[in-house]
Amino acid sequence: MSIEGSFDSRAIANMNIALDRVCERSERGQEHSVRKRVAKQIIKCARSGRTTLGDLTAAGRRALIEIVPNAK
Repeated sequence: MSIEGSFDSRAIANMNIALDRVCERSERGQEHSVRKRVAKQIIKCARSGRTTLGDLTAAGRRALIEIVPNAK
């Protein structure tokens, strides 16, 4: 799934930062399956038009909580 053509450079940068911020706070955050699930939610958020760092990070955190209960 390529996203480069779908978003501007600022949105892509925010998406990458959000993914890193969310995953670095979880013990399982470096697992491919976890990062993939978080990334999918971040992309879904961005596709809905919400591309601020705060919105993208919140979407990623919600995904992480679903995957890893008690995650912050």
